[in-house]
Amino acid sequence: MFDKSREQLGGARRWVVKIGSAMITNDGQGLDNFSIDAWVAQMAELHRAGRELLLVTSGAVAEGMRRLGWSQRPTVLSDLQAAAAVGQMGLVQAWEAAFERHGIRTAQVLLTHEDASDRQRYLNIRNTLRTLLRLRVVPVINENDTVAFEEIRFGDNDTLGALVANLVEAELYVILTDQQGLYDRNPRQFAEACLISEGRAGDAALEAMAGGGAGSLGRGGMLTKLHAAARAARSGAFTLLAWGREPEVLRRVAGGEALGTLLRPSQSPVAARKQWLAVQLQVRGRLHLDAGAVRALRTAGKSLLPVGVTAIEGRFERGDLVSCLDPAGGEVARGLMNYDVTQALLLIGKTTRRIEELLGHVDDPELIHRDNLVLV
Repeated sequence: MFDKSREQLGGARRWVVKIGSAMITNDGQGLDNFSIDAWVAQMAELHRAGRELLLVTSGAVAEGMRRLGWSQRPTVLSDLQAAAAVGQMGLVQAWEAAFERHGIRTAQVLLTHEDASDRQRYLNIRNTLRTLLRLRVVPVINENDTVAFEEIRFGDNDTLGALVANLVEAELYVILTDQQGLYDRNPRQFAEACLISEGRAGDAALEAMAGGGAGSLGRGGMLTKLHAAARAARSGAFTLLAWGREPEVLRRVAGGEALGTLLRPSQSPVAARKQWLAVQLQVRGRLHLDAGAVRALRTAGKSLLPVGVTAIEGRFERGDLVSCLDPAGGEVARGLMNYDVTQALLLIGKTTRRIEELLGHVDDPELIHRDNLVLV
């Protein structure tokens, strides 16, 4: 079945694809290389068509358990970390080899919650991921289970995938799972359970249907996936829950077929991003802009360059949120700074080519990149 909205969504340019442990390890029987090759073949086709892909993969702990001969997921943190360290070797090699057969380069990215909660690390991660996409490299992302401890764990890769969608403003977040999608009741207990085709991310009624629970291999159940969809929606991403073993699942999604459960954000991507900046971060400073810089932001969608800034107020670090004001003092935009206040004061009014001369290095050619800036 096809519909216009699904067809438009299938054409989304930037996708985050998350595949869980049960899918990748064939329910704990070791890495399912046949399925990995099938998913990669589909992603390679999307990649050749110009889409930007980020892969969030589970499976390190599960693969480590298999290699170590463990039948039950350990509960001791050091054992989990050891299993992840052992399993990550095989996991990343499997993905790299599969993509390499299609001539596509990959990059391993391991994250913890602490990386995303620190503003400077957040900005560094974001810039790295966007650079990899620009270079046509597919980031293969996993939680850094070997160093994470309980206070800084994402808790599941569904949440990690949502965070990645927020980081890069992905349009579509696809979670490939062992269910066809969200049902109105547990399909393993009720034969009459009905698949929910579409809904709104963050809808409490849907979350009530999902209940809780997680498999022995992974940490995320259906409720966790709905919470992840709500998180992804903060930056305007749609989330699709689909059966990972559906034949040609990614190709069919790209073709507009109505598979699985589609969870829509309640706001447009622009409105969601603006709200996210407003809610998540506190304004730490103000940049006064000249008329030319205001025009560049408002009408041309440009980044903010040092040459267009006339004065600075406040104390801020790299990655902090600042407000951009027009010559009359009205707020034009808000954005995340690429430089701290000391560096920015040296740069204002200067051309980009003088950054290295003034600072001795160049982190970024602009004070605020347009992808980190929202008009108000």
